[in-house]
Amino acid sequence: MINYTIEWMQTTNEFAHFDRKSSRIKAKDFSATIVAFANAHGGDIAIGIENDGTITGIDDEIANVNELEKASFDFVYPSVLISEEPLSCIDSKGRANHILIMHIPETGMFHSNQADECYYRTGDGSKKLNFQERLALMYAKGVRYFEDEPVYRASLDDIDLPSVEKWIKRIGYPKSVDEYLRENGAFVREENGKTVISGAAILLFGKFPQKFFPRAQIRFIRYEGTEEKTGAEMNVIKDVSFQGKLLEQTQAAFAFIKSQIKEHTYLNKDGHFVTVPEYPEFCWMELIVNAVAHRDYGILGTDIQVKMFDEHITVESPGILPGLVTESNIRHTHFSRNPKIAQFLKEYELVREFGEGIDRIYRELEEAKLPDPLVKAKDFMVRVTIKNSEPGSSPQATPQATPQVTLKVTPQITTISFDSTTRNGSKTSFQPTQKITPQATQKATPQATPKVTLQEDENRRAKILVYCETPRRAREIMTMLGLSDIKSFKSRYLGPMLAVGVLKKTSKGRSTSPNQRYQTRKRSL
Repeated sequence: MINYTIEWMQTTNEFAHFDRKSSRIKAKDFSATIVAFANAHGGDIAIGIENDGTITGIDDEIANVNELEKASFDFVYPSVLISEEPLSCIDSKGRANHILIMHIPETGMFHSNQADECYYRTGDGSKKLNFQERLALMYAKGVRYFEDEPVYRASLDDIDLPSVEKWIKRIGYPKSVDEYLRENGAFVREENGKTVISGAAILLFGKFPQKFFPRAQIRFIRYEGTEEKTGAEMNVIKDVSFQGKLLEQTQAAFAFIKSQIKEHTYLNKDGHFVTVPEYPEFCWMELIVNAVAHRDYGILGTDIQVKMFDEHITVESPGILPGLVTESNIRHTHFSRNPKIAQFLKEYELVREFGEGIDRIYRELEEAKLPDPLVKAKDFMVRVTIKNSEPGSSPQATPQATPQVTLKVTPQITTISFDSTTRNGSKTSFQPTQKITPQATQKATPQATPKVTLQEDENRRAKILVYCETPRRAREIMTMLGLSDIKSFKSRYLGPMLAVGVLKKTSKGRSTSPNQRYQTRKRSL
């Protein structure tokens, strides 16, 4: 039953789940609104109330209203089964009349009208989708999977076969690499006599996926303050992009962003000092993993963005919420836009049991006495924000005294990429490139060694975190960085990174022990 009052339907602003229509509207035109609601998340249409709230009713237009009732069958494909409820009212002329409420369900299917036009409900209107947006909706609905689409001009030479071999060994696949690619998930297939390579094959196993998908990357932006500013007030203090295969870029982003998370120390009730990060580690990592697993890779013009402010982190993922997932049911409703990519990340233990991760975010934030995540889906972009404190609350912890790896520096733009063409066996060749953006006002901590810039320091730390995914000796790290002074290396990089916990020793022995290795701390699940 409808719970709306006549007065409410007259005076409220139209929004994503409610619209008003005149009873004189043509059925063909009305079909666009039905399509828009069904393609989005459903809603109610009050027929007999004009856009300005004037009640004209339906009693004088019964013949046309009958056509409107058939519109979901005559002009919508596939058809939508709607429910109706008439309400008695007094119209603007003081006569007894009726309003008809039509409820349009969310179907999980892809709908268009008789002219093969596709609409999507956003805000207070029905947006006609262009070709790119239409494809994005089809991918979100599971009508098509972008990860299965052929990649133009890609060939077997673009596949990093050693990485596929490593993968099939992990999952225990008994046949050859070529058989796996062709028989399992159609990563490689024959179409019209030609060998075609799928998007999933390039994103998961490509030598350099950004050759074909330049924005299939994770971009981390750190801002000074609590809001994003532009122009003369631009407050970006760090801008780092992570490229390569999806697994590589995700692991590199984890290692780097972890070095940017503040830690706080407080005295617990047992009289012991406890150090905790400002955000539960699982929460921000899970948001990034979800973005990588479920973003719309068919939207080529933007990337996954992780935006860090003083009191919150926002992860932006291209695309609309997939399937039947909404802002209100996201905690318990699961739909995979990219099932092959999601399954791959799950095998590497980045994705938990399907549908479990978001619910765990809520639980961990609650345990940390932090607000629930804020989910907003708008303009083909899903944004999820987590905060490190309740608005207006006072800190409950004392900032840690241990020196932080992260320094406040001049805004910098860095791209961290992995080029598999220079692989030696299964080892990753780490090849960063960077572009420094100057700014008139610089905020930098004085350096003990003027010859090394803060930007170089930060890039070296990022390289160490990625290089040490595999345990390394101190001398190996120094060789990778091109350094020769071990005393300077330990005081400038190794010591501080161990102190803040982004690196760990693999044995309890001394640092000078020939068996001592250093490894990037892994994500705890």
